[in-house]
Amino acid sequence: MILLVLVLPVFGMVYLYQSSGELTWNLPELPLLVGQILTGLGVGLVLVQHILFRKRVKLVFQTDELLAKLKIYANATRERYLILFLVALLCSAGLLFFGSAIYNVIFATALFFFSVGKPTPDRIKSLMKLNKEDAEVIRLASRPD
Repeated sequence: MILLVLVLPVFGMVYLYQSSGELTWNLPELPLLVGQILTGLGVGLVLVQHILFRKRVKLVFQTDELLAKLKIYANATRERYLILFLVALLCSAGLLFFGSAIYNVIFATALFFFSVGKPTPDRIKSLMKLNKEDAEVIRLASRPD
């Protein structure tokens, strides 16, 4: 969530800059190809993070130990959030230099995955198909008395 807190003000500032139309930062004109590459990278990385996360979570089923499962899940979640952070930065740069609405859409998609991917006890239980005992351990660990 810290990554989201870091990138949200950056994107917000760029969005407000673009929508105001009054400020000029005298930015260089970049070739259209750069904008297309940024768009492709943004969309591609959103897809890649989802596919990689699912692939990494499937490794959980190769072990029976809860701690090992949680380490796999934690690494997959960390990787996912780093990729989404990169997507958000790419969208900020793309919006700053090109002003295309596609970067708003890609950023909104990244925000969706930021919120959906939040590791909650119920999400961990369902993704890793934990038994009742392990699910209770996760629930208790998330809400200590």
